[in-house]
Amino acid sequence: MTLIKKWFLGLSLGVSVSLLAACGGGDEATENTNEEPNTQEEAAAGAEEGAEQREMPEPDLSGVPDIVAEVNGQEVTKEEFETAYAGQFQQAAMQAQMSGQEVDQNQLKEQIAESLVGQELLIQEAGNRGYNVSEDEMDKRLTDLAAQNGLESKEQFLTALEEQGIPEEEVMSQLETQVKVNQLIAEEAGSVEPTEEELQALYEQAKAQQEQMGGEELPAFEELKPQLEEQIKMQKEGEATQALVAKLRENADVAVHI
Repeated sequence: MTLIKKWFLGLSLGVSVSLLAACGGGDEATENTNEEPNTQEEAAAGAEEGAEQREMPEPDLSGVPDIVAEVNGQEVTKEEFETAYAGQFQQAAMQAQMSGQEVDQNQLKEQIAESLVGQELLIQEAGNRGYNVSEDEMDKRLTDLAAQNGLESKEQFLTALEEQGIPEEEVMSQLETQVKVNQLIAEEAGSVEPTEEELQALYEQAKAQQEQMGGEELPAFEELKPQLEEQIKMQKEGEATQALVAKLRENADVAVHI
């Protein structure tokens, strides 16, 4: 699975991975950081303990079968799963480290497998609906991906992927699939434009959380409005995606082997 396909995984997972990390424990881990150690031995011990806390855990991929799941006869392979798991584990591990907890890798594996099943269901449904993808749409998506990766042109982007062993034909095939899934989700989600009430409610929620954490005061509502709009749009698309996956799965032939 390349970076292009990871878009599906992130959208179908939504915020579920972030829930793996417990919310408590963060304050206790940092409340004594301003105290001076009494001796050189204590200072050394504190430095060693801090290094241990900063050390990131390793993903446990033992026992992953060659075929992780089957979706209407289409296989989800071990390679796809391991690539997806490595990226999501890193995110979950960082969140868990901040809270002083450990990642529940068994739970995370189940979530990744289910998300890959959902991804395959979306791809199949997009294919079944017969969407068309224009050359202009492909060019725009390539240009956007190039910019997101700090490259000046779609040609540079394609060359960079080629150097990673991903031929242009595979890139274009995946990109066409992604655009079709975009069309599918847009059709299912309908209008995702947030209302002024939704934007204000999200702002007040963020403001209250910031005050509770004792952080700096949030910028004014109008200044944050573009970010709030994007967040609500993504949330609505994610909810529509998860609802569609649940609906598709009801009539699908799915077997998960992890």
